[in-house]
Amino acid sequence: MSTATSPLRTAFRNNFGGLPRPFWIVFAGMIANRIGTMVVPFLVFYLGSRGVSTAQTGGIVIALGIGGMFGPVLGGSLADRIGRRSAVIIGLVATPAGLGALLAAPSTVTLGAAAALLGLTSGVYRPAASALVGDVVGSELRGKAFSLLHWGFNIGTAVASAAAGYLAARGFWLLFLLDAATCLIYAVIVVLGIPKDLPRPETTKAAAGEGADGKAAGGKAKGGLGYGVVFRDRLMLAHMALSTLGITVYTQTEFTIPLAIREDGLSPEVYGFVGVANAVLVVALQPVLYGRLAKLPRIKVLAASWALIGIGVASTGLAGNAWQYVLTVVVWSVGEVVNGVVAGAIVADIAPAEARGRYQGAISWVWSAARLAAPATAVGLFTTVGPAALWWGCAVTGILTALATLRLTAAVERRVNPPQPENTKLTENAL
Repeated sequence: MSTATSPLRTAFRNNFGGLPRPFWIVFAGMIANRIGTMVVPFLVFYLGSRGVSTAQTGGIVIALGIGGMFGPVLGGSLADRIGRRSAVIIGLVATPAGLGALLAAPSTVTLGAAAALLGLTSGVYRPAASALVGDVVGSELRGKAFSLLHWGFNIGTAVASAAAGYLAARGFWLLFLLDAATCLIYAVIVVLGIPKDLPRPETTKAAAGEGADGKAAGGKAKGGLGYGVVFRDRLMLAHMALSTLGITVYTQTEFTIPLAIREDGLSPEVYGFVGVANAVLVVALQPVLYGRLAKLPRIKVLAASWALIGIGVASTGLAGNAWQYVLTVVVWSVGEVVNGVVAGAIVADIAPAEARGRYQGAISWVWSAARLAAPATAVGLFTTVGPAALWWGCAVTGILTALATLRLTAAVERRVNPPQPENTKLTENAL
């Protein structure tokens, strides 16, 4: 019996062991919240049910993206100013207000304003939660922690996608109600599970990513609570620029794929089926691939993910029925798994500890910028040169982003494992 269970126990420890209680609180709350996150993925169909045209739908989704660009910036700043826990709670409590405004909005103009408010409020808690995880999990386990967060995120997505199409057919208000309720459930989990006196980030040079000259990992002296620490970090800026391109391609799965499904005359249930297939693939593959990918340089794994995502999303242009859409999901879902294993940990490793909230806010802002760029790109290409240009653009962008990401390998390695000063080496040799 012990011989049979030993490999299972080893696999369990490798994938789940060693992580502190605050991480699991964030993990559990995030799953609960994600189960109810149905409004934004089905926003295209909700607006269609209210008679909103394709062009107007694009404008409202762009307004959502504009609001979303400010939410992470605010959340990252709040996380470093008032603490990760408080910022998470504020964001989760504010989000239902944005949902209510979107449900009650009587016109296209107010729908756009409400979408902007929802984008703002829903973006506050994410960088704070990521910074909290970066604080409580040591660098050697961060890859595991952020990979698990992505895995749990997709567990929630699988449940949400399975239920959302059914609920939407019986009234879109049910999606709004469940989304608001799960935000508040997550807030309660954080209030009860995360202590108020959670230790602040480390301030030692090693923990903060400082070099021997007392400067932060970005190469500039520490100080202040603004985003200057991010904008002075050329490595982080390069990572953000490339991530913007890669995530813009990936975000086509959230807007352009449902738009293509709608244009093909298929029902919202098809997109729900696509979401289920994606989430099931991620949930099944991530624990399997993590052990293998964790042994490879993270930046190279990230580059591979952008190529897979670009090719997978581009293959959507070949789909015309439900099963063909599901087949295309397989490729970009593998790319998503590969990306989820390393993406969050790379930012946490690059960031100085005292600016971790702002670094996570910056990369969350990139996601929001991509969510703004994706529908703007899709609507422009769909209504002018046609969808084929969009799908070819996704393939080319994914491959070029992968090649450019590979060029950051040496810089990331120097940041994560900085060269030791000569006097430190002499001391170690003497010991």
